Amino acid sequence: MRPRRADAARNYDQLVAAAAEAFAREGAEASLEEIARRAGVGSATLHRHFPSRQALLTAVFHDRVEALCRQARESAGSAEPGTALTGWLRSVGASVAGTRGLASSLVPGTDNACHLMMAEAGDVLLTRARRAGAVRAEVSIGDLLTLVVAISMTVEHRPGADGSEAERLLGLAIDGIRQLRQG
Repeated sequence: MRPRRADAARNYDQLVAAAAEAFAREGAEASLEEIARRAGVGSATLHRHFPSRQALLTAVFHDRVEALCRQARESAGSAEPGTALTGWLRSVGASVAGTRGLASSLVPGTDNACHLMMAEAGDVLLTRARRAGAVRAEVSIGDLLTLVVAISMTVEHRPGADGSEAERLLGLAIDGIRQLRQG
């Protein structure tokens, strides 16, 4: 890949900054036209850099997702497997619930690098937890990410809802994935 021209790099950075502000204010459905306008570029320039809304979401949230993936990798080697998985899911839930638009960057899709990164990082924790008998065998990382995203999107779009509601709902979901002990 050849390096970008200085004006193209500047436009890219301005678009990402404008999108980050718009997503924080309005969520992932913020107007792409308005983002382009605030960045001082035309709509065609936005679409040349970001062929889809998902590509723009990925650019805005990549660093935050990478930090969550790093946390998963660090947790995989240190904590009890079930605790490591649920602790990471709670961190993901808190981050997603506290960052408008981030949940949309984690929705499964063919061009969704953020979802793929999270699935790969989380699957290591899930595999360890499953082997330790801490998680039901039929639970997949896709299931877990879907739960976190669904809870966060629901709370994000409900007036007056906050992170504590998302945390409570995620706790209910986590209780549901635990391996039932026969007695």
